[in-house]
Amino acid sequence: MSSATRKIIHCDCDCFYAAVEMRDDPRLLHLPIAIGGKSDRRGVVATCNYKAREYGVRSAMPTAQALKLCRDLVVIPATMAKYREASLRIREIFYRYTDKVEPLSLDEAYLDVSDCTQCGGSATLIAAEIRDAIAKEVGVTASAGVAPNKFLAKVASDLNKPNGQYVITPQQVDTFVQSLAERRINGVGKVTNEKLERLGIKTCGDLQKFDLLALVNKFGTFGSRLYDLCRGVDERPVNADSRRKSLSVEHTYGDDLPDYDACTKKLPELLMELRSRLRRVDSDYAVTKQFIKIKFDDFTSTTLERAVVKGLPLESFEQIGAEAWQRNPRPVRLLGIGVRFIDESEPGRAIQLDLFH
Repeated sequence: MSSATRKIIHCDCDCFYAAVEMRDDPRLLHLPIAIGGKSDRRGVVATCNYKAREYGVRSAMPTAQALKLCRDLVVIPATMAKYREASLRIREIFYRYTDKVEPLSLDEAYLDVSDCTQCGGSATLIAAEIRDAIAKEVGVTASAGVAPNKFLAKVASDLNKPNGQYVITPQQVDTFVQSLAERRINGVGKVTNEKLERLGIKTCGDLQKFDLLALVNKFGTFGSRLYDLCRGVDERPVNADSRRKSLSVEHTYGDDLPDYDACTKKLPELLMELRSRLRRVDSDYAVTKQFIKIKFDDFTSTTLERAVVKGLPLESFEQIGAEAWQRNPRPVRLLGIGVRFIDESEPGRAIQLDLFH
């Protein structure tokens, strides 16, 4: 099915964790609240409600900084079991309309409703019904974007938040992307955005003036993605059988680890937890790479990966960790290790056979 005939919904709950807390305690409804860790333990804001955002509080902000911006901020520790239960109820609502559901997180998913017969096949009405059901049955609000593909649906779901929806029909795509800011393109981060602006590119319309070869020359393989997305082209299907690509464990320390010797002393406990979690992973997954992630006291971070060493010995993580730390040799506030997978059960995947098997 071409993207011109697809009907994709991107559904995204509004400040989900905070919404669940306000649902369960109405006294919080008109207060600025944040879900996250304590400020005296190097906590970080996971999410916050719209009242807190008026003060400049944002996700991933250190809790201590959030409290400076909003002295009346109510900080609530996360209760993941409660959020998962709400997420399952939301997902059950999605499946009433289609089995083509691709969850992105507890509160966010793509739905392909191209073949859906409810609401006369209208994706706009289906999205409205889903949002209404989430509000009535789960007690939180959701916003939705409706479009011919995943890229545009995700952009659209952000345009009428909170508790709203935005529709982009196939006929509106060309006009819509002309004025769309280039930073709205998934994958355009701070560095790419600055590079685009240096080239005088502020909108997708500006980006369309560059041919494919020019964009690949300037941005590598991401250039071809830019070429398609700035034109509103995205042929990715909704993946209803989304499989794990990696597994990691990490820890934020209350006191900075002063040097890499201090980091190496923390690696054994991280590795023990990683191995424990790996034992619960399906046998269809094959580990191909291992990596280490370091966040420094200045909030910069780096990740370094290598081909996996059989058995994941501690020494292999120590080696790549030492190289990663040398990129910015300063105190460390977060340390994480993990592995990347290939899914051997994926249809059509080529498997490297053992020469002597």
